[in-house]
Amino acid sequence: MAQLLTIEDLRIQAKRRVPRMFYDYADSGAWTEGTYRANETDFAKVKLRQRVAVDMTNRTLASTMIGQPVSMPVALAPTGLTGMQHADGEILAARAAHKAGVPFTLSTMSICSLEDIANHVGSPFWFQLYVMRDRDFIARLIQRAKAAGCSALVLTLDLQILGQRHKDIRNGLSAPPKPTIANMINLATKPRWCLQMLDTPRRTFGNIVGHAKGVGDLSSLSSWTAEQFDPQLDWDDVQWIKDQWGGKLILKGILDPEDAELAVKSGADALIVSNHGGRQLDGALSSIEALPAIVDAVGGRTEILFDGGIRSGQDVIKALALGAHGTFIGRAFLYGLGAMGEAGVTRCLDIIRKELDVTMALCGKRDINTIDENILVGGREEALRRLAAG
Repeated sequence: MAQLLTIEDLRIQAKRRVPRMFYDYADSGAWTEGTYRANETDFAKVKLRQRVAVDMTNRTLASTMIGQPVSMPVALAPTGLTGMQHADGEILAARAAHKAGVPFTLSTMSICSLEDIANHVGSPFWFQLYVMRDRDFIARLIQRAKAAGCSALVLTLDLQILGQRHKDIRNGLSAPPKPTIANMINLATKPRWCLQMLDTPRRTFGNIVGHAKGVGDLSSLSSWTAEQFDPQLDWDDVQWIKDQWGGKLILKGILDPEDAELAVKSGADALIVSNHGGRQLDGALSSIEALPAIVDAVGGRTEILFDGGIRSGQDVIKALALGAHGTFIGRAFLYGLGAMGEAGVTRCLDIIRKELDVTMALCGKRDINTIDENILVGGREEALRRLAAG
């Protein structure tokens, strides 16, 4: 096997091993995929200052996210269908995160359930919530998250309706895969994945099937999900969820300063600057381009976290330099999971950690908590100019 030295190496390996519909689900965006691509490519516009003849010993990446100690300011983002990248994928990713000392966030649309993660992982995890029309189901889901020991609730605000992702439509995405001729031919080329999936009972949405009213199997799940995302979600609903939860609340999907201000007024403990990985509104700003204006609007009043396009430790440090307190990786860890299961997620985190540590040192810093705009060529204003120049 070739050495896996970068996140791109993991991506290539995952593409070989994961069935097309699930690889494409993870590695695609809405419509033209312009925002999806910009999330990643815009990081290259932000340039770092190399410093020399400074003491680089005794470096530390340790920090906090929403008051929780972390070994580095990186968390695993909530990603749907993770258990279709690799059998029992959410359990494996949560274990890798626990060993690495970083938070894991379980998606509402996960294959493994809340209870699965609680039973197989030895530390609290975070839970991401989608708001459905069935508020009784949502109230029970929040109570299940409490019972599972979740230490934070991540409320996603940018999926009231589903953005159109052409690859998913063309592939006929479903969990498990529909037995079409095209799918069966593709699955025949992925024997490792098929054998692993046959060895687990977890092949559908574990947080929903058997828990939502009228959803007892896959045939009823499809019609339920098509009807349940709530287009009427508003800030009153955020307050209701905050009251139901009663713990640390993070609001995900903030891309505009006005929404950031409303997020602060809602009493959230943190917000995540995110465009849903470019999977919702194609043509929206990249997350890194949107970040500085949100820092200007609400920085200092709530914790600002960042999600979108991170493929290296250098991307992490650039987000921190532009005002984020912590970051999330989604596709990066999914590539590792698809490539090598739990070991692949561990490898992903090791790559990010090494790149982050070396970059910090070469920028003349020893403590990740001292990172600011001074590590950027020309500071923040030059970074903004480069980002705006397209």
